[in-house]
Order: sequence, then C-alpha cells, then structure tokens
Amino acid sequence: MSAPFAPAPLKIITADERLKETRGIKGVLTGISGIGKTSQLWTMDPEHTLFLNLEAGELAVQGWPGDEIRIRDWERARDLACWIGGPNPAMREDQPYSPRDYDRVCAAFGDPSVLDKYETVFVDSISVASRICMQWCKGQPQAQSDRSGKPDMRGAYGLLGQEMIGWLTHLQHTPRKNIWLVGLLDKKIDDFGKPYFAMQVEGSKTGLELPGIVDEVITLAEIRPQEGDPFRAFICTTINDFGFPAKDRSGRLSMIEQAHLGRLMAKIRAGQGTTSKSGLDFELPEAAPQSDPMTKGA
Repeated sequence: MSAPFAPAPLKIITADERLKETRGIKGVLTGISGIGKTSQLWTMDPEHTLFLNLEAGELAVQGWPGDEIRIRDWERARDLACWIGGPNPAMREDQPYSPRDYDRVCAAFGDPSVLDKYETVFVDSISVASRICMQWCKGQPQAQSDRSGKPDMRGAYGLLGQEMIGWLTHLQHTPRKNIWLVGLLDKKIDDFGKPYFAMQVEGSKTGLELPGIVDEVITLAEIRPQEGDPFRAFICTTINDFGFPAKDRSGRLSMIEQAHLGRLMAKIRAGQGTTSKSGLDFELPEAAPQSDPMTKGA
C-alpha cells in the first residue's frame, strides 16, 4: 500500500533559488578511541550547537557551555530524529517519521521551534546508537521465530539495518542544519592479511551504506611524518595515502586538513552558492597507463 500524498502542484526550483538555499552539512567524524573526536565540540559555537549524548563519555567536554540531550534508549533516539528532521510525507501513518508520528512527538517534546537556534547537531555516537538499536530489535516480533518462538538473530539484524538506515536517512534530510555523527574506527585484517579500517557499528548494512548517505566522511587520525613530531589531522578525501575511510562531497577539502571541525565547516560553506568547479579534474596524468586497444584472445 503506497503512502497517501497530499495533492500539490509541481514546483521547479530555479538555478538562482537553488544557489541561494542554505544547506546543512551532514557528515561522519570517525577515528580510533581516544583520538579526540568528542573534543571537537570545543571547536563549535556553543550557542548554536545541540549535543546529543548517547555515549556518556562527555568528560572531555565537561566544561563545554552548550546544550545537551542525553539518550539511553532507541525509541527516544528515533523520536528525537523525527522532532529534529520533521515529518516524512513518504511514510505511512503507522510508520516512524510519518506526519502522524511527527505530531505525536511534538505533543511529547513540545514546539519544534525551540530547535531553530541550533545550526549544528552533534551526535556522539553512532556506534552506541547501533548498540541500543540492536537491544531494541531483539525484543521485537521480527526477532522471534514464527515456528519455535526462539530468538532469530537473522531477523534481529535485518530489523537493525532497516532501523539504522531509516534513522540516518531521516537525519540526512534535516533541512538547514548541520548533522555530525561521531563513530569509532576499528583496524581489521582481511582474509589475505591486509589491514583495513572500518567503522564500529552493529551489523554490516549500516557500515556499508553510511558513506553513501552523508555528505562528508572525515577521519581524525595521528599522522607520523618521516621527519618531525606526529600530529593530529583530518583525512578528508576518498583517495588518500593512509587507507582511512574518507569522503568529501563538497569538493573543497584537501586530503589533509587541520583538526578543527568549526574551521572545516567554514571552508565547506565558503563555496556554497557559487559555481566553482575547483574540485573537479577530468584529465589523466601523463604517466597514466594506456591499455592496448587490440584485445587479444577475444
């Protein structure tokens, strides 16, 4: 059954209107434990930043003078995403994030206009969010076998993927706000003994699809040059020398940026509303290997 859509005229957004729009930056900030991810709150404007605390690891920002909401269960996390992101008209009335669900959340939390003063929502962390979501999923009917009534972990993980992707996608569509999701980074070894990095989240679906949902994937890492002292920096581009997960949809970041989230967002915003193509390069290097146009054995 399809969702009921209210009839509305089709609106074509002109180029001038689109360039004048205020767009929020949606990103993931990842890194190993203790590298200083949560401490990036100190680089944000406390008057216009809302801290969603799932991890209870705020000792590093104990004196940060901004507002905070503490989350301990999945239903509260989901309701907050609905309250912040607004209703999704594509959802049925009985589904989370639907207009009816949004009305219920507003009745419980209050007028969403109180969120207008916040330009950035800082979520710490997506790793803990996936754990509390998994705990909730284990208690749902989908996680029970229809025949035996015993726990069905395949059903639980399937529901986990649906819930987490729905939650992240709804936050991604939040208009005019920056959303930063903090996540823990793990170093793993593949079947061939080659090391690689992956975000620490429950289930494989969320970790695989997350980079395609957000605009930015930034890894906070320690860089050890051949000469000089080690330093912390943001790794920002997919093609980088370190093998860290990274992505820059804005096209305005260098491979290595200063480890200051506030300045990083300012650099991204500096290019909004312009027609610059500085991040695009379609040319091959002169030393690029050329394939033989004659295919042998075909």
